[in-house]
Amino acid sequence: MIKVLPYVLIYLTGVLLSAFSQVLLKKEAMREHAGFLQEYLNPSVIISYMIFFGCTFLSMLAYRGIPMNWGPVLESSGYLFVTVLGALFLNEKVTGKKAAALAVIVAGILIYAL
Repeated sequence: MIKVLPYVLIYLTGVLLSAFSQVLLKKEAMREHAGFLQEYLNPSVIISYMIFFGCTFLSMLAYRGIPMNWGPVLESSGYLFVTVLGALFLNEKVTGKKAAALAVIVAGILIYAL
């Protein structure tokens, strides 16, 4: 288990960065833009897609040390990351239903890990 821990952390880092990128894109989508090019060719959008591209390489690196069937389980932590980042940066409310759903996701990850 100790041998795979660094790879799990690499994978989770990629998921966290991907969630951050999604929040950055949503924040940019909420702004008004002068035109089509300004909407898609601005620093926030370009940086977000560069982060997504980098996350692909983190996933490839992580799969060198974790089994393929762990990927979807670890990827589900992205729901938790997006919710937390959305609450922090977009002032989105975390309702009771959202909290319960996140608890089920975390429980599923823990059950799979055990």
